[in-house]
Amino acid sequence: MCDTVMGLKVNYRDNGSGTPTLLLHGWGVDSSTLAGVEKYLLAQGQRVLILDLPGFGGTEAPPAVWGVYEYADFVEEFLRWRGVEKPQLLGHSFGGRLSIILGSRSVARRIVLCDSAGIIPKRSFRYHLRVKSYKLAKKIFALPGLKLFRESVLSLWVKNNPSSDYAATEGVMRGIFVKVVNQDLQPLLSDIKVPTLLIWGENDTATPLADGQLMEKLIPDAGLAVFEGCGHYPFLEQPARFNSVLSYFLKNNE
Repeated sequence: MCDTVMGLKVNYRDNGSGTPTLLLHGWGVDSSTLAGVEKYLLAQGQRVLILDLPGFGGTEAPPAVWGVYEYADFVEEFLRWRGVEKPQLLGHSFGGRLSIILGSRSVARRIVLCDSAGIIPKRSFRYHLRVKSYKLAKKIFALPGLKLFRESVLSLWVKNNPSSDYAATEGVMRGIFVKVVNQDLQPLLSDIKVPTLLIWGENDTATPLADGQLMEKLIPDAGLAVFEGCGHYPFLEQPARFNSVLSYFLKNNE
């Protein structure tokens, strides 16, 4: 289904009945990655809401450079529009960032964070050197006489200094990506007062297991389930186990 929320056309599904559960996907993908979880929860008799976040799938990109808090505001408005109060939240990666914010606002009745982003990693000297060189190139090629070459030089820089997520974005979404990855949500974790399940792939390199272990320590009522042999997508790599753990948590925290 497609409708308008906060002025943006949003692609979403809202099916089933019973306890509402909102599924929030990760960066660079869309709601289809969580379709298996959606199908499972519907079969368990739950109402499931799932949407493409702004700038992904069938939902329009934001009109300006949003950060995670603007995205969280959008999700809250989506829930109000659908008449949903205190849903269960399941957020993967970037969707986990939004779930952390919503949890700190007491929007949810319980939360599942799957390989969630939100903790800023320790950056290497090489990383900081790349960032400084890019900013310097932007300044130099903004000078009169050099502006003509600005876009081609910066595109070449991105190609030769790849961050897969950064390189895959353009326009306003590139600015959003830069803003989002530099917003530290660690101070919000202690404000989450509802039962929280952390599901993590043991071999995740995008959001390492150490992040999940830290979140378990900082969220007052949290438990961590580590999926051995999994990377960043446990619900795709081990769907049966994922659904079993998810079902147990939801049923025992009603």
